[in-house]
Amino acid sequence: NQLQLFLPCAAGVEDMLAHEAAFITGGTLDGVQRQRGGVSIEGAWRDALLLNLHSRLAQRVLVQLFHAPYRNEQDLYRAASEVAWEIWFTPRQSMKVEVTAQHSPLNSLNFAALKIKDAICDRFRARAGGVRPDVDTRWPDIRIYAHLTTDTVSLYIDTSGEALFKRGWREDKGEAPLKETLAAAMIASCGWAQDPSVPLYDPCCGSGTIAIEAAQIACQIAPGSLRRFAFEKMLPFQAHVWEAIRQEALRAQ
Repeated sequence: NQLQLFLPCAAGVEDMLAHEAAFITGGTLDGVQRQRGGVSIEGAWRDALLLNLHSRLAQRVLVQLFHAPYRNEQDLYRAASEVAWEIWFTPRQSMKVEVTAQHSPLNSLNFAALKIKDAICDRFRARAGGVRPDVDTRWPDIRIYAHLTTDTVSLYIDTSGEALFKRGWREDKGEAPLKETLAAAMIASCGWAQDPSVPLYDPCCGSGTIAIEAAQIACQIAPGSLRRFAFEKMLPFQAHVWEAIRQEALRAQ
């Protein structure tokens, strides 16, 4: 089944991310929609795994599960009630709901998040013999995002877990470290990645984020090869499919 994927990114990176997403999934730019702060793309579950493993520019890989108009918090409750959360995770896993907004008429985003959380828990109670997921605001198994505009609500489930700039290689960080996704955007924007045989000079002599990101590009090391992802805890996850994808990436190094 095709999924509607949304890849948030830093402002100004949308065009580069669109090209990257099309390349990773083997699609064309015609299938990628640029939006403010990200791109959306139709893809299979396997594409979500590939994007998590290979994207250097995306902050997360989100699956959009709902999009509709709303007017108040009760509409948000009804929206979350309609999503089949039970095909994505079990009530024995922990979750966290986060809400972002642009010009929303609602007074409290915290109350909006509470209504969405209540709807998810009530749906599980009705379908799992009274069992509901616990809430864990620090290390949840499942992250759910809601984005509100003036009149629409979009609900997403996060397949990444921790933000994708966390590549897994950094053991310590100094003061104000440069995010790996931003370093990758700087490298992409200067065109060096088209010919990694050309010397690259890093003027930001901090913890070496730009140089390390460039070295991984030159060696064809997948940025997510050293970390774990939230999709590994989700019900659609198949270990043998993921292992084949990882092995293919390792052979390319």
